[in-house]
Amino acid sequence: MDSSEHGSSVTSPGVAVGGTLPPGLTEEEAEEIQVELTKVDDEIQTLRQVLMAKERHAAELKRRLGISPLSEIKQNITKGWHDVQCSNAYLTASATLEDIGRSDAYKRTQETLSQAGQMTSSAFSTMGSAIRNRFGEMSSNFSMRHSLSMPAMRNSPSFKSFEDKVDNMKYKVMGRSNGESDHSPTSNNAPF
Repeated sequence: MDSSEHGSSVTSPGVAVGGTLPPGLTEEEAEEIQVELTKVDDEIQTLRQVLMAKERHAAELKRRLGISPLSEIKQNITKGWHDVQCSNAYLTASATLEDIGRSDAYKRTQETLSQAGQMTSSAFSTMGSAIRNRFGEMSSNFSMRHSLSMPAMRNSPSFKSFEDKVDNMKYKVMGRSNGESDHSPTSNNAPF
């Protein structure tokens, strides 16, 4: 490539088409840069081919050693997790979480939640006992013949009371459904 072949229309990524050169660049400099760019592009292509050949060779060696892609992924994840654990951000966050765990506010919150769990457990236990007692009352108030009769059982005061409590609990848990009034179905005899 010499200037007699291309005249003033040397074309390269840095040179505009139509013969205009960037300011401060002569035709000879542009040609030298174009030649160097071509060489670099050729070297890049050669390196890509060499890299592809090396990757194929590495894959073949791994296959012969019995290293599967899955084991490589596992190894990469393990190494990545180790790197994360050794990073400053992770160590700082871990130290902060340890400080929070030792703080008074955290301990008070933990105690409060523990007490709430115990109270909830106690409430469910009490409710279970009340239900068991109600069923016991219902079964002792009726003979076997009457207890098999569903209408007689449904009209009993114990069953009505139990039914009201279940309806009220359902209302409190699920809320109003469409078409229900603003008041709970049994708000005048709410068990809780």
